[in-house]
Amino acid sequence: MEDTTWMANNSGRSEFILLGIFSQSKHSALLGVVIFLVFLTALSGNTIMNLLICSEARLHIPMYFFISQLSLMDVPYISVTAPRVLVDQVMGVNTISAPGCGMQMFLYVTLGGSECFLLATMAYDRYAAICHPLRYPVLMNHRVCGLLASGCWLLGSVDGFLFTPITMTFPFCGSWEIHHFFCEVPAVLKLSCSDTSLYETLMYLCCILMLLIPVTIISGSYGFILLTIHRMNSAEDQRKAFDTCSSHMIVFTLFYGAAVYTYLLPSSYHAPEKDMVVSVFYTILTPVLNPLIYNLRNKDVMGALKKMLNVEPVFQETIK
Repeated sequence: MEDTTWMANNSGRSEFILLGIFSQSKHSALLGVVIFLVFLTALSGNTIMNLLICSEARLHIPMYFFISQLSLMDVPYISVTAPRVLVDQVMGVNTISAPGCGMQMFLYVTLGGSECFLLATMAYDRYAAICHPLRYPVLMNHRVCGLLASGCWLLGSVDGFLFTPITMTFPFCGSWEIHHFFCEVPAVLKLSCSDTSLYETLMYLCCILMLLIPVTIISGSYGFILLTIHRMNSAEDQRKAFDTCSSHMIVFTLFYGAAVYTYLLPSSYHAPEKDMVVSVFYTILTPVLNPLIYNLRNKDVMGALKKMLNVEPVFQETIK
């Protein structure tokens, strides 16, 4: 019934046209190869990260549990956009059905919202570990970690169920060309021929709340962490604590910086080309950067990787 109403409101049309990023590039073939390599790297990097955390007993602690959750989110997160972009480029098809657009929007919003809250949870975990080391096993026991991770997925799905149906029920008329490479909420709303100002205001307020709560948690956690690091007597302890947190801070800055640009800056700051560049950054590049940042800066993860690849025994056997 809902699909029938939607079709009636849109004069029987059921497909959007995604202009994509290749239409803006003079080297579309090279860009396609780069995106394909980035996609493969993201899939392999996040999959390896999860395998390492599952197989290595030393990594069965809350910090790596949340990193594994981040990897679980990043795999479908990049899979929502990158494969579609590549297939459209190869096949020469740039249309997407209304149900396909709605599904892509729902998955993107759900996974993005879940990751937003998960990053705040990871900041709280580091706060508990560094500022309250003696109480850490109690504060972040298995049950608490499971509840926090489940809460992140639940809150993300609430965003998806809230934004997607409302956005897709607006009537669209005139141009059905989405100046984007996937069905992002702001890009789709621009095609509506009805007044969306009230909905955009409510969405803006919701995004402020959704970003304000995690950013407050992150800022407060790292504020206390920096104070604790400053009070440490051992320079070695300070270095270890700062190294552990610096990886998280890099990821936070990358993700939230892009989110603030997309959903909080006024429309005067936006242009289709800029929006696509920012979206490429946080939907395609961020999932590949996350495992690299955590792997390259973490001795435990690198040690587990060497153990999984059996590097040391092979090396010793070669010497013999």
